[in-house]
Amino acid sequence: MNRTEQVQVRSTSGEWVTVCSYDDLEPSCGVAALLPEGEQAAVFRTPAGALHAVGNRDPFSGADVIADGITGSVDGVPTVASPMYKQTFDLRTGICLDDPEVALPVLPVRLL
Repeated sequence: MNRTEQVQVRSTSGEWVTVCSYDDLEPSCGVAALLPEGEQAAVFRTPAGALHAVGNRDPFSGADVIADGITGSVDGVPTVASPMYKQTFDLRTGICLDDPEVALPVLPVRLL
C-alpha cells in the first residue's frame, strides 16, 4: 500500500513544516529536518506505523544526532538511543530513561 500523505512537524513558532512523504520514512529509521529558526527535528516511524518527532540535539553531547539513533522499545514504549553516549529516550514524552531529569523536546507531528 502506497501512502503519499506528507509528514509535517510543527516548529516552536507554530509553523507546520513538510518533512517528507509517509512512505519515505523507513520504519525504525530517523530523518533529520531543518525547521524555521534553525531548530532541527528528528522524525521517526515505528514498525507499527506511528509517527514521532523530537528535537535532534542530544542533550548530553550537544550534537545534532538523535535522528541517527538506534530505535527500539522498552516495555512496549517506542525509544531512540543516542548514537553518541547511548542514553535512551522515550519517543512519546522525550524523557531520558537513563536520567529522567533530562528530556528531548517533543514536537507535534501530523499527516496531511
